[in-house]
Amino acid sequence: MIKKAVIPAAGLGTRFLPATKAQPKEMLPIIDTPTIQYVVQEAVDSGIEDILIISGKGKRAIEDHFDRNPELESRLSNEEKEQLFEEMRHISDMANIHYIRQREMNGLGDAIYYAKQHTGNEPFAVLLGDTIINSAIPVTQQLIDAYEQYQSAIVAVERVPFDKVSRYGIVGGKQLSDNIMEVTQFVEKPAQSEAPSNLAIAGRYILTPEIYKALEHTPKGKNNELQLTDALMLLTQTERVIADTIEGKRYDIGNKLDYLKTIVEYGLLRKEFSDPFYHFLVETLAAYGNAKKPS
Repeated sequence: MIKKAVIPAAGLGTRFLPATKAQPKEMLPIIDTPTIQYVVQEAVDSGIEDILIISGKGKRAIEDHFDRNPELESRLSNEEKEQLFEEMRHISDMANIHYIRQREMNGLGDAIYYAKQHTGNEPFAVLLGDTIINSAIPVTQQLIDAYEQYQSAIVAVERVPFDKVSRYGIVGGKQLSDNIMEVTQFVEKPAQSEAPSNLAIAGRYILTPEIYKALEHTPKGKNNELQLTDALMLLTQTERVIADTIEGKRYDIGNKLDYLKTIVEYGLLRKEFSDPFYHFLVETLAAYGNAKKPS
């Protein structure tokens, strides 16, 4: 049974400057909900209520978001805005959230190592704080189900076009079933000709306590940082690591174009304005197309 989750959220968000100069990238809103709230909700929907967020300098807004705001709640209650009041209470009550600060930006592997005291000898989930996944069954729950079967570290992967594998961390190995692979290779952003598959790491993991020993023996890699993929590759020497091809659509909020696409797609899912928003997009695209036509 997976009882704890770790959410790394210490990155500087340089690709979103100047918006992230004074606020964490994980707090960038998808319409009216911060990205990291979707991530926490996924963990909660997967049965996990004990969550450790690995934060960093300038990330206080994350703590404030999940904390109570009695003044705001009182005003909403007095103004009889019951739905908003309940939403604000839900945010602060949705999970037991703890925080620890990564002192230096030394990579995802280093951030995970900060969770050692919190997770102890238990397996735990990892959800990247700037990646949301829309799925019928929460992706973390999908990984938990796979862990219960294989009792091994689980890496969520998704199929990507072969001409885009150079953008991702790619896994290779022995296919055990349609969705399950025993991993023997982790290749970071390979050329198409060197990619062992088109299965890209999707920002969700179930890790066993042995990952900490692997991290301790993993040398710094790309950008002189401790890379989680390097530690997982080392882990394959002592235990099985499984890749689970997830069912769902992943949205990487770490780059601007995907962020724009995410807002559009989530806007079309919102019943209160999906129809007028759709018609706005159609009209905008038609006007844009006419403007692009040669005279």
